[in-house]
Amino acid sequence: MATAPPLPSYSFLATVGGESAGFSEVSGLAIERDTVSYSHGLSHWEGEALITYPSTKHRQLSLKRGVVAGDGSFFQWLVGSDAEPRPMDVSLVGADGAPKVIWRIKEAIPIRLTGPSLNASSNEVALDTLDVMAAGISVVQGG
Repeated sequence: MATAPPLPSYSFLATVGGESAGFSEVSGLAIERDTVSYSHGLSHWEGEALITYPSTKHRQLSLKRGVVAGDGSFFQWLVGSDAEPRPMDVSLVGADGAPKVIWRIKEAIPIRLTGPSLNASSNEVALDTLDVMAAGISVVQGG
Protein backbone atom coordinates (compact mmCIF):
# COMPACT_ATOMS: atom_id res chain seq x y z
CA MET A 1 0.00 0.00 0.00
CA ALA A 2 1.46 3.34 -1.07
CA THR A 3 1.46 6.10 1.50
CA ALA A 4 1.00 9.76 0.72
CA PRO A 5 3.77 12.21 1.60
CA PRO A 6 3.32 14.34 4.75
CA LEU A 7 1.39 17.57 4.30
CA PRO A 8 3.31 20.85 4.57
CA SER A 9 2.36 22.98 7.57
CA TYR A 10 2.39 26.25 5.63
CA SER A 11 -0.65 25.40 3.52
CA PHE A 12 -3.66 25.87 5.82
CA LEU A 13 -6.94 27.72 6.06
CA ALA A 14 -8.71 28.99 9.18
CA THR A 15 -12.46 29.54 9.25
CA VAL A 16 -14.17 31.29 12.17
CA GLY A 17 -17.94 31.30 12.37
CA GLY A 18 -18.21 30.34 8.70
CA GLU A 19 -15.93 33.16 7.48
CA SER A 20 -12.50 32.28 6.12
CA ALA A 21 -9.63 34.33 7.47
CA GLY A 22 -6.00 34.44 6.49
CA PHE A 23 -3.64 33.61 9.33
CA SER A 24 0.12 33.22 9.16
CA GLU A 25 0.32 30.95 12.20
CA VAL A 26 -1.99 28.84 14.36
CA SER A 27 -0.61 27.18 17.50
CA GLY A 28 -2.06 25.22 20.41
CA LEU A 29 -4.11 22.64 18.50
CA ALA A 30 -4.26 19.62 20.80
CA ILE A 31 -6.61 16.91 21.94
CA GLU A 32 -5.96 15.30 25.28
CA ARG A 33 -7.56 12.94 27.75
CA ASP A 34 -7.64 13.30 31.52
CA THR A 35 -6.10 10.30 33.23
CA VAL A 36 -6.54 8.88 36.69
CA SER A 37 -4.10 6.35 38.10
CA TYR A 38 -5.07 4.35 41.16
CA SER A 39 -3.88 1.32 43.11
CA HIS A 40 -6.43 -1.46 43.45
CA GLY A 41 -6.34 -4.65 45.54
CA LEU A 42 -4.22 -6.60 43.02
CA SER A 43 -1.92 -3.73 42.02
CA HIS A 44 1.04 -5.55 43.59
CA TRP A 45 0.77 -8.21 40.83
CA GLU A 46 -1.03 -6.38 38.05
CA GLY A 47 0.31 -2.87 38.49
CA GLU A 48 -1.66 0.33 38.85
CA ALA A 49 -4.80 0.83 36.83
CA LEU A 50 -4.98 3.77 34.42
CA ILE A 51 -8.35 5.18 33.51
CA THR A 52 -8.87 7.80 30.78
CA TYR A 53 -11.74 10.22 30.38
CA PRO A 54 -12.48 12.63 27.55
CA SER A 55 -11.17 16.05 28.54
CA THR A 56 -13.65 18.88 28.97
CA LYS A 57 -10.93 21.48 29.50
CA HIS A 58 -10.64 24.50 27.24
CA ARG A 59 -7.33 24.88 25.38
CA GLN A 60 -5.74 28.16 24.45
CA LEU A 61 -5.10 28.69 20.74
CA SER A 62 -3.04 31.54 19.30
CA LEU A 63 -3.76 32.80 15.81
CA LYS A 64 -1.42 35.30 14.16
CA ARG A 65 -2.19 37.39 11.11
CA GLY A 66 -0.92 40.45 9.35
CA VAL A 67 -2.51 43.76 10.25
CA VAL A 68 -4.74 45.01 7.42
CA ALA A 69 -6.12 48.56 7.39
CA GLY A 70 -9.90 48.63 7.74
CA ASP A 71 -10.26 45.01 8.91
CA GLY A 72 -11.18 44.96 12.58
CA SER A 73 -13.50 41.95 12.60
CA PHE A 74 -11.57 40.10 15.30
CA PHE A 75 -11.29 43.20 17.45
CA GLN A 76 -15.07 43.61 17.15
CA TRP A 77 -15.57 39.95 18.09
CA LEU A 78 -13.44 40.45 21.21
CA VAL A 79 -14.86 43.72 22.50
CA GLY A 80 -18.34 43.68 21.02
CA SER A 81 -21.45 42.64 22.85
CA ASP A 82 -21.53 39.49 20.71
CA ALA A 83 -18.28 38.01 22.11
CA GLU A 84 -20.01 34.67 22.03
CA PRO A 85 -18.46 31.32 21.20
CA ARG A 86 -18.08 30.63 17.50
CA PRO A 87 -17.23 27.42 15.65
CA MET A 88 -13.77 27.29 14.08
CA ASP A 89 -12.06 25.00 11.57
CA VAL A 90 -8.34 24.86 10.88
CA SER A 91 -7.70 22.89 7.68
CA LEU A 92 -4.47 21.60 6.19
CA VAL A 93 -4.96 21.79 2.45
CA GLY A 94 -3.27 19.86 -0.32
CA ALA A 95 -1.82 21.13 -3.59
CA ASP A 96 -5.32 21.10 -5.10
CA GLY A 97 -6.60 23.44 -2.37
CA ALA A 98 -8.94 20.82 -0.90
CA PRO A 99 -8.89 20.24 2.89
CA LYS A 100 -6.99 17.06 3.77
CA VAL A 101 -7.12 17.23 7.59
CA ILE A 102 -9.48 19.47 9.56
CA TRP A 103 -9.27 20.38 13.24
CA ARG A 104 -12.89 21.14 14.02
CA ILE A 105 -13.47 23.32 17.09
CA LYS A 106 -16.98 23.34 18.51
CA GLU A 107 -16.59 26.67 20.26
CA ALA A 108 -13.87 29.30 20.28
CA ILE A 109 -14.13 32.24 22.67
CA PRO A 110 -11.85 35.28 22.19
CA ILE A 111 -9.86 36.21 25.28
CA ARG A 112 -7.08 38.53 24.07
CA LEU A 113 -5.97 40.49 21.03
CA THR A 114 -2.33 41.56 21.08
CA GLY A 115 -1.19 44.24 18.67
CA PRO A 116 2.10 44.18 16.79
CA SER A 117 5.48 45.18 18.19
CA LEU A 118 6.31 48.47 16.53
CA ASN A 119 9.94 49.21 15.73
CA ALA A 120 11.06 51.95 13.31
CA SER A 121 14.33 50.14 12.53
CA SER A 122 12.59 46.92 11.42
CA ASN A 123 10.90 46.06 8.15
CA GLU A 124 8.88 43.09 9.45
CA VAL A 125 5.17 42.67 8.75
CA ALA A 126 2.94 43.93 11.58
CA LEU A 127 1.18 40.93 13.16
CA ASP A 128 -1.84 40.78 15.46
CA THR A 129 -2.21 37.78 17.76
CA LEU A 130 -5.70 36.60 18.66
CA ASP A 131 -5.87 34.21 21.61
CA VAL A 132 -9.01 32.11 21.97
CA MET A 133 -10.11 29.42 24.39
CA ALA A 134 -11.27 26.39 22.43
CA ALA A 135 -13.45 23.46 23.46
CA GLY A 136 -14.70 20.42 21.60
CA ILE A 137 -11.68 19.88 19.32
CA SER A 138 -11.94 16.95 16.94
CA VAL A 139 -9.96 15.83 13.89
CA VAL A 140 -11.71 15.07 10.61
CA GLN A 141 -9.98 13.55 7.58
CA GLY A 142 -10.74 15.45 4.38
CA GLY A 143 -10.76 14.25 0.80
